[in-house]
Amino acid sequence: MDELDRMYRRLVQNLRTGFPDLLGRPFEVAELYTTVIPYRHNRRELELETNQDYEHALLRLLSGERGYLIGDPQMQTDLRAELDAPNPDLTKFRAYATTMVSVAPDGARAADAPVVRRPGSGGAPEAPASPPAPAQAMAERPTLGVPDQAEPRQQPAARPAAPAALPPPAPPPAVTASQTTTSAIGQRSIVASGNCRYCGGALPDGRNITFCPHCGQNLTVANCPACGTELDVGWKFCTTCGRAAS
Repeated sequence: MDELDRMYRRLVQNLRTGFPDLLGRPFEVAELYTTVIPYRHNRRELELETNQDYEHALLRLLSGERGYLIGDPQMQTDLRAELDAPNPDLTKFRAYATTMVSVAPDGARAADAPVVRRPGSGGAPEAPASPPAPAQAMAERPTLGVPDQAEPRQQPAARPAAPAALPPPAPPPAVTASQTTTSAIGQRSIVASGNCRYCGGALPDGRNITFCPHCGQNLTVANCPACGTELDVGWKFCTTCGRAAS
């Protein structure tokens, strides 16, 4: 299993646990890297060391490699061409932030099956291995020269006790206008003021927003100028390399 397989399996897991409605309908590309599988919350499960590794895997996923995602053909053609370039722009997918993609119809079920690979296959998955037939399994049992003895019957496993009911969650604390807030689907927001740092468009002053209304870029995070790690707005130093954020 390579980085693309791990990213796809993590995507399906996160959709099932947090956004099950997105398994059956298209959603925007920006939701992948801002809400569903953002790098800073999934780096350990994805086994990716740097933000560049994450962007490369996401570029492969959005390009339609292995048929994991269905998306706009022009977008996927452009991203495949970028991957083949000598020095690919790993942030190319951000130009398609509002483009719609969806999980392949059989993808979620395939993500549950164990992957079996043969040596030298170059990472291409095969069909899951099936157990041998009963007659074949009996023929393969070693002969020890003594009569077979009946194997002891296994006792059925005890059913786990039902979990105790959890108390209702406490109401969230009030949030002032100067704080960064988090929405019900896990998105962070900031109080808008001035112009967008990406496109220069005027922001709706005083409103809590996550994305720029003009270009669709996420305004709650910034990238480290040295290693590319995503940083919260207001952080002074990078959490990965320690460099000053600005």
